[in-house]
Amino acid sequence: MQKGTISVQTENIFPIIKKFLYSDHEIFLRELVSNAVDATSKLKVLAQRGEVTGEIGDTTVEVILKPDEKQLIIRDRGIGMTEEEVLKYLNQIAFSSAAEFLEKYQDSSVIGHFGLGFYSAFMVASKVEVQTKSWQPGSQAVRWTCEGSPEYSLEQIDKAERGTDIILHISEENEEFLGKSKVEELLEKYCKYLPVPIQFGMKTEYFETGEGDDKKEETREVPNIINNPTPIWKKSPNELSEEDYKAFYREHYPMSPDPMFWIHLNIDYPFNLTGVLYFPKLGNAMEVSRNKIHLYCNQVFVTDDVRNIVPEWLQLLHGVIDSPDIPLNVSRSYLQSDGNVKKISDYIARKVADKLHELYKQDRAAFEEKWKDLGVFVKYGMVADEKFQDRARQFAFFSNTEGKHFLLEEYKDQIKELQTDKHNKVVAIYTNDPAGHDALIQAAKRRNYDVLVMDTVLDNHWMQHLEYRAELGFLFVRIDSDTLDNLVQKEEAKTSVLSEQETETVKKTFEEIVKGGFGTQVECKPLAPDDAPVSITKPEFMRRMREMQALHGAMGELPESYNVVINTNHPLVAQQLVAKEQEAERNEMAQYLYDLALLQQGMLKGAALTKFVEKTIAKI
Repeated sequence: MQKGTISVQTENIFPIIKKFLYSDHEIFLRELVSNAVDATSKLKVLAQRGEVTGEIGDTTVEVILKPDEKQLIIRDRGIGMTEEEVLKYLNQIAFSSAAEFLEKYQDSSVIGHFGLGFYSAFMVASKVEVQTKSWQPGSQAVRWTCEGSPEYSLEQIDKAERGTDIILHISEENEEFLGKSKVEELLEKYCKYLPVPIQFGMKTEYFETGEGDDKKEETREVPNIINNPTPIWKKSPNELSEEDYKAFYREHYPMSPDPMFWIHLNIDYPFNLTGVLYFPKLGNAMEVSRNKIHLYCNQVFVTDDVRNIVPEWLQLLHGVIDSPDIPLNVSRSYLQSDGNVKKISDYIARKVADKLHELYKQDRAAFEEKWKDLGVFVKYGMVADEKFQDRARQFAFFSNTEGKHFLLEEYKDQIKELQTDKHNKVVAIYTNDPAGHDALIQAAKRRNYDVLVMDTVLDNHWMQHLEYRAELGFLFVRIDSDTLDNLVQKEEAKTSVLSEQETETVKKTFEEIVKGGFGTQVECKPLAPDDAPVSITKPEFMRRMREMQALHGAMGELPESYNVVINTNHPLVAQQLVAKEQEAERNEMAQYLYDLALLQQGMLKGAALTKFVEKTIAKI
């Protein structure tokens, strides 16, 4: 038996590995199974080149659990190692056999790029044994043993089969990894799509024998293969049906409705990238849907945190991306800065834009039907990505209260005749609450104004972003905005039926009722007789400031300001209110009309609402 000391640059590297390189203990199984798959893949490459003669036989990787002996074994029938290779690869930390193999066979696909991966075993094992036999004819099998210190032992053994067994003697504090369900969980998480069959124990298979009355159901024990070596993203799109894509989606997101559509990614220059990205039906559940894209490196699961490789606005998508060119750190736990990351990110954004434009051109009506869900992605993308914004103007829609959809330029042409202000801005009127603003919407329709529905969490940002694009020439105002009221005046230029003295009396009456809170003004305007007698409008700028402040959780909220607009042409004002000779009667009627306006805006609350209801009931 040979004994020696592992060649490292520090007295004991194992604490460093445990604390800094592999802080997440569970990834040890990913690393060791990945190494086993590497060894198997190398053997297949050699066989294809004719360097291995004869049949290579079963190449299944086995994960074997022996809880009574406190052992977890990872067994492969791959390339194996000679004694010389064991000394070279296991005793010289960070000298990667995978890296050397890639250099020699550049067109092969090997998962590992770090020699340190093997040493993650010492996070959970008090002792690690490696029993290995090289594929090379006449090779002598050896056993390498180490107990988590720089000392090791190496001896020759008898081993019939080619390949490597990694035997982990699980430490007392890590005995959770001797549980069948725990190992199954880790294999499901990290190894579900490795390109070599992975067996974990046996399972019972049911089958039928006989025919007719003699038919019966029997059972047999078969290997439990836990992975799918050829997932859909590694196949060509022409090999797959629509149901194949949907089945894969349902497997991963069982609680979600079927996706609207998907994009199959497949590029090999200037970087390698495959994957399938799904467009889910989100509604407004943006935050809930994050972390649904899984990142793989050569079919090894790495993370579901893809912030550095998928543009932020596309992290609402579901699916998988797989690339061997993504620069991971040693523990594969996060992306390192690299030019390929930016290229991949730009490529994904471009593919999404291409797909959306293609769907729009193929069937506009179907695209419009999906707009409620698609709009989340498109609006977010337009705000976050300037390149995407320019493309998206070809398929981004406004939706109005009648359920009609318009491209941005289409809508501008539709409304500009009646809804252009003195600054030559096209005024897009919108509601964020169609039910609550119904009376205002009906009043706008009577003037042939169009009203958009902007009721998602993104719409405030999207509208402001479109306003900043001067070439679009849009100004957005909510339907209860004072800006809209000015448009009405421009269009109708109506004459009041009241005299100046009567108008002044009406104004003073309401000023007494309103009592002039912060920024609150009373205005008398000669609107249409069928418009509301009293309405509340809000300064657009101040309202936006309040909304922005609330969104960012700022302290010291701005007080709400609003205008009370008295329609001097409404019969209740022009005929009944001014006819009341007693000031108390005028005040009572003005209070009631003011309360109605507040109620319509959801601003009548507490004791004032109770009093209003009691007064209304008393009049019935």
